[in-house]
Amino acid sequence: MRRKIMKKCFLFLLLAVSCQMLPPQSDVDGQGELRIAFYDDVRTKSENQLPDTSDFLLTVTGPEGEIIYDGAYGDSPESIMVDAGSYTVSVRSCEFRKPAFSTPQYGDEQCVVVPAGGVADVKLVCVQMNSGVRLRIDESFIRECPDASLFLKSSDGKLMYGYTEKRVAYFLPGSVSLMMSENSSDKILMTRNLQPQTVLTLNVSVASSSSDDQERIRVAVDTSRTWLTEDYVIGGSDDKGSDSSDALTVSQALASVGEEDVWVSGYIVGGDLTSSSASFEGPFSSRTNILIGPRSSTSAKSSCLSVSLPSGHIRDDLNLVDNPSLLGRKVCIRGDIVEAYYGIPGLKNLTDFELQ
Repeated sequence: MRRKIMKKCFLFLLLAVSCQMLPPQSDVDGQGELRIAFYDDVRTKSENQLPDTSDFLLTVTGPEGEIIYDGAYGDSPESIMVDAGSYTVSVRSCEFRKPAFSTPQYGDEQCVVVPAGGVADVKLVCVQMNSGVRLRIDESFIRECPDASLFLKSSDGKLMYGYTEKRVAYFLPGSVSLMMSENSSDKILMTRNLQPQTVLTLNVSVASSSSDDQERIRVAVDTSRTWLTEDYVIGGSDDKGSDSSDALTVSQALASVGEEDVWVSGYIVGGDLTSSSASFEGPFSSRTNILIGPRSSTSAKSSCLSVSLPSGHIRDDLNLVDNPSLLGRKVCIRGDIVEAYYGIPGLKNLTDFELQ
């Protein structure tokens, strides 16, 4: 990949409140516009990849605690007209209430003030909200303690950790204990107070030289496998976009004009492009182009990428005239990112695609 797009992910929410006037149809006394978007996709160096942000659970709460919106981020409107005041915006990748394997929870929460006659733009930066523990069980422990079992316990529950287990066990932030059960007796080997955004790896072994049963078990923190906040990066590696499983998002593609032969992922949101307009509802009349957006509910042309459909199977399979059910579907498309196609950055010279 010719363009590096990796950036450090700062642990705060970027919030910009502009006093620009709303369009005439939205200019209502005492009301303002709330717009919510992710700063960018966030990926980690752990075994788990960030889920599709369109599936994140979004909740917007009003000044009196009333629910303004509660549902999937991908189904939310691009802008919400609300009375001027203070609003809480929270987003999370999944519900997480008790210990579970391979269940990292990502999210963010902030308060925002919506001005009368203005716009509050909320840019969400997602970080891991829960904590993780992974055990590396040494052969010496298996050999010396064949009848023992290990489990991790917090106030919210516990998980048995088998000798061959390789997954990360996730907990709500707080105190987590590593315990051993042997001969009908449970004992605590180690307790750690885990913070959000942390995945801790513990090496469990037996000190064969020790005659004291209480001292024979050794538990050491493997700092080389402790993932902290600075392990979270926006974008990815230099090779991002080189295959469909690591495709550029629409927002990343908009910032990567000139890249060639890259994969871009987005949602088919419209078509019938002209230099000044686009259609976001059917029926459609043009088979030569479509519009892809960052989420299925996108309805602003400026937030999208235009896509030129070449003649052949790609046009046959992706055009909205013959395939109206594709509206709202997620798609990965391989091609060249050009500066302008029908007035906005676009994708041309397509060679492949995958519907998801």
